[in-house]
Amino acid sequence: MKYHIGIVLVLITLLGCKESKEQQPMEVDKTIPVSNTSLERVEPPHWWVGFKNTKLQLLVKDDGIGGSSAQVAYPGVMVTKVHQADSPNYLFLDLEIDSTTKPGKFDVLFEDENGTKKTHTYELKSRIISAEDYVGFDSSDAIYLITPDRFANGDPSNDINENLRETTINRNDDYGRHGGDIKGITQHLDYIEKLGFTAIWPTPMLINDMPQSSYHGYAMTDFYQVDPRFGSLEDYKTLSQKMQEKDMKLIMDMVANHCGSNHWWMDDLPFKDWVNQQDALEAGQRLKNSNHRRTVNQDTYASKKDQAEMNEGWFVRAMPDLNQRNPFMANYIIQNNIWWIETLQLGGIRQDTYPYPDKDFMSDWAGAIMTEYPNFNIVGEEWSTNPLLVAYWQEGQKNKDGYESNLKSTMDFPMQKTIVQALNEEESWGTGLVRMYDGLANDFGYTRPEDILVFPDNHDMSRIYTQLEENLTKTEMALAYMACMPRTLQVYYGTEVLLSDAKKPGDHGLIRTDFPGGWENDTVNGFTGEGLSDEQTKMQEFVMKLMNYRKHSEAIHKGETVHFAPENGVYVLFRTMGDETVVCILNKNEELVELDLKRFSEMNLRGKTFHNIISGKSVQWNGTLKLNNKGVTLLTTK
Repeated sequence: MKYHIGIVLVLITLLGCKESKEQQPMEVDKTIPVSNTSLERVEPPHWWVGFKNTKLQLLVKDDGIGGSSAQVAYPGVMVTKVHQADSPNYLFLDLEIDSTTKPGKFDVLFEDENGTKKTHTYELKSRIISAEDYVGFDSSDAIYLITPDRFANGDPSNDINENLRETTINRNDDYGRHGGDIKGITQHLDYIEKLGFTAIWPTPMLINDMPQSSYHGYAMTDFYQVDPRFGSLEDYKTLSQKMQEKDMKLIMDMVANHCGSNHWWMDDLPFKDWVNQQDALEAGQRLKNSNHRRTVNQDTYASKKDQAEMNEGWFVRAMPDLNQRNPFMANYIIQNNIWWIETLQLGGIRQDTYPYPDKDFMSDWAGAIMTEYPNFNIVGEEWSTNPLLVAYWQEGQKNKDGYESNLKSTMDFPMQKTIVQALNEEESWGTGLVRMYDGLANDFGYTRPEDILVFPDNHDMSRIYTQLEENLTKTEMALAYMACMPRTLQVYYGTEVLLSDAKKPGDHGLIRTDFPGGWENDTVNGFTGEGLSDEQTKMQEFVMKLMNYRKHSEAIHKGETVHFAPENGVYVLFRTMGDETVVCILNKNEELVELDLKRFSEMNLRGKTFHNIISGKSVQWNGTLKLNNKGVTLLTTK
């Protein structure tokens, strides 16, 4: 690399101490030879100009790099500090990127105490779209959740990678790799679009170089690398581009709480507090798993011991718990997530195990992302059936402890459980459909109920068809009600063809079963309909009609909600906006019911013509409405 005499550079000399040193300008001495040996790692691998936050912190990993100084000569880029880590093989480099900085490449010059120099070429790129154009998912969206390994095998050539620890494919092993990949999703975008979904959330597709159960993706071993068994970064970008062409949003599943035990840094941790319980780990002592007492985040009476055991305990032994209180770790996570937003032009983030990391960090993390992308959206996983705990994490909540999450959305586990219980119970004054009525009444606790994410099931719980006793009618009722509520909706792949884990309820490997037709020579094909049972076909058609109506319904997206307490096994919910009224009627009666419409007179619907969203038949809103069978009736004035 050439360095011109007379250019003023910034040089920070580290004197073997751990403290940060302020930069001092000086000229480059060209008499010392420069080594062009590539550095082991520099992360983020590149960055962009034009962010509101003009600071960038580079993690530099290389043998003995910790004793080096660093210089940059590029207009608008300044080295402000160099931090030596506890390990001699790391350096953390603070850059200031001026708002006037132009995109381009520049060299970072490292010089150790012996005068040996190494260079690394770094690139600042132009941002492809403006920050305001990163529009996140909202209540107008229906999200299709996919476990990529189990959806479709679009490229069998990448099924096995001999350079990784798990090198087998076995579709008979519920916890083994089955071969689904990114191209499998891309090739079936038409199917997902035809179903009426507007966004896709794949579970993590970053590399999990773990010896077993690597298929699920939640034990990342490199936060900047796509798992080659799923495909390449270019495949991921192609998926995003093809989705944008269909006006669909790509949501990335991210994990701030933990990594995989075979993550590359676990053999040489930068700091003594990079992961929680690091002293015990390095001493070979037994590690404590989290106590999973998530209420310590809200509990004003919680002991410090319980708080520590919750937030510092490892999720499981194979997933080291990251210490977000370390400021370098905090920066690393935030920058990594922004890097992926820009790289894939994401339409949202789903953050795994939201209550487990340090909650002050999570506020900073969400705040940093939403500051850069004001129209973006993030949903956090709070697996609690108590709506008070879910509401605590939503932005704008007036929490007693003053906590502000900066998080728009969280997951509606309370309503999911309530709906299943209500549909499975016998009707009485206090059981059955009234539970759903009371559950929706809890919306007063949310700052914006429509931003809460409701779902029939997900990749961590029994399939909704299984939870509802493999009853098609109840499954339709659950999905229709969720689709009409003031919520953002998520549906797990295969719900439309009644995938079930009834043979072993709750077994994660079976929950994440293969989508029929995703593999060559499958005898049943959910994509084409070949070989589906009558019930599967009926459910698929039901989902298609429901989702495609919902896609264009302003009343469902942002209309007024009114519901009437269940009577005689019938519960009625209205969504209204302008001249569009949607009516969702849940009926638990096996025999004919003539619903007296006078009870709903305040809705001012008398004489209006409604169309059945599923059957297409028309009916007048006068006198009574005949409900011939148990199930859901969906009506609209459009």
